Amino acid sequence: MLLHPQFDPVAFSIGPLSVRWYGLMYLLAFIQFTLLGRYRIRTRPSVLSVEQLDDLLFYGMLGVIVGGRLGQVLFYDPGYYLANPLEIVAVWKGGMSFHGGFLGVLAAMGLWTNKQKLNWWDITDFIAPLVPLGLAAGRLGNFINGELWGRVADASLPWAMIFPQSGDMLPRHPSQLYHIGLEGFALFAILWAFSSRPRPRSAVSAVFLIGYGCFRFVTEFFREPDAGIFGQSYTISMGQWLSLPMILAGIVLLLLAYRRKSL
Repeated sequence: MLLHPQFDPVAFSIGPLSVRWYGLMYLLAFIQFTLLGRYRIRTRPSVLSVEQLDDLLFYGMLGVIVGGRLGQVLFYDPGYYLANPLEIVAVWKGGMSFHGGFLGVLAAMGLWTNKQKLNWWDITDFIAPLVPLGLAAGRLGNFINGELWGRVADASLPWAMIFPQSGDMLPRHPSQLYHIGLEGFALFAILWAFSSRPRPRSAVSAVFLIGYGCFRFVTEFFREPDAGIFGQSYTISMGQWLSLPMILAGIVLLLLAYRRKSL
């Protein structure tokens, strides 16, 4: 049985300015997005130029931050933020919803593609393989902060971990690491391989929806559920509820993509 290392959430300070690990993980996510995107532009036929990629990243950052925070507020802890409205803007303390960030990015991509007069699906197909490693970086930030710990685990599990932040000192699943492995590295490998060959328009986006939704549904079984707006009385968690539409939409989108190709 392991004890969470209890990292200092502040990576370093410069005078009165404190830089937190959580923020650095977001910076790492955006850097890897840029590097992988530039690599794809250099090595494969692409609908984007490097200059357009940089512009796209700016829109994506706004979508992730605004959508992710609003998703956390509305989906997971509306009561707390209603009582503490100033905390809504305190993104440096953590608390970002993937599903909210996902919707925010979709909205930002809609605005950007309309501005550039490009096809929306071409852009989502391009960015889908660039996303999972960024998700892994975000989950690493959760682990460093000792937040979003897992459900209580059997003490005989070799990697069961005690998170003092939970307040009960019980062995738990390090579910943040499960998220990193499945939604991060495994999903990246699947999407990178799938997108390495020409695919019908929207097919890569569909595989992202299916893959993320399925992996998130599985990892939620090991994560301590958030209360959300529906409470904890439901059989499946808020994260699983929000992942089901992604899976269904991805299946429909994939079928339509290959049906259009065969016509």
